[in-house]
Amino acid sequence: MDWDKLRIFHAVADKGSLTHAGDVLHLSQSAVSRQIRALEESLNVTLFHRHARGLILTEQGELLFDATTQMVKRLDATAARIRDSEDEVFGELRVTTTMGFGTLWLAPRLAALYQKYPGLKIDLMLEEKVLDLPMREADVAIRMKEPSQADLIRKRLMNIKMRLYATEEYLAAHGTPATMAEFHSHRLICQHPGTAQVAAGASLVQQLMSHDIPSTLTVNNYFGVLQGVLNHIGIGVLPDYITEDFPHLVRVLPEVESGEVPVFLAYPEELRHSKRVAAFREFVSEEIFKYRKREQA
Repeated sequence: MDWDKLRIFHAVADKGSLTHAGDVLHLSQSAVSRQIRALEESLNVTLFHRHARGLILTEQGELLFDATTQMVKRLDATAARIRDSEDEVFGELRVTTTMGFGTLWLAPRLAALYQKYPGLKIDLMLEEKVLDLPMREADVAIRMKEPSQADLIRKRLMNIKMRLYATEEYLAAHGTPATMAEFHSHRLICQHPGTAQVAAGASLVQQLMSHDIPSTLTVNNYFGVLQGVLNHIGIGVLPDYITEDFPHLVRVLPEVESGEVPVFLAYPEELRHSKRVAAFREFVSEEIFKYRKREQA
């Protein structure tokens, strides 16, 4: 199969349109169409169903798209390794982590990394879904559990716990509960029990909800929970590292907390010698060390 035709096929399948693929490839729509027809003729199959709304892959087209997707990821990985042979740290680094950790801990600290390596281009992907690192859906992951794949290099960064926090203003207006029995006169802010989240956090929320709290605000991520707390809406369930950047928050009911949640950094074995990955790993490790030192102090 012609590599150039496969490249054009992949762009069309990815964009679902000859016009959009042409824009990406800097080719005319007619040129793209000719290449697709030539590829179909060489394989003696139909790769796309033509519809008014666009192009839809046939079963054979899906098989070929799976293959070209893996090829593109492998080529991207190879290009990254070639770039990493240079002395300087630069280029794209795709980092995935949870919405909470990414917005509340990682993103506020990235200025220090950019100051040291201004040529980095970080693509920060925040979602609860676990991306497939060996398939290069991301380069580095920070996860709230140990990765299960055997072909990943992993490092345990720290342990965190979910605890209850409120603002001084909220507690001054509504009082500070001394027991869970007194929580009935307060509003609980937390992630919805059905939202994708770490098991320890979900377990704590279920435990709190069992006390029949009359008023709640549920959000689908910790960033939203924090905004509710900062605006004095109620008492929120938040990760303990939040106090590093919001020291004015007051911990409520100190005996109420989740079990420990391990935080791991992981990346594929093939990126072991990547200078970009090494720079990010060292940066995160240094920030964690400074965080622990301040916490102990």
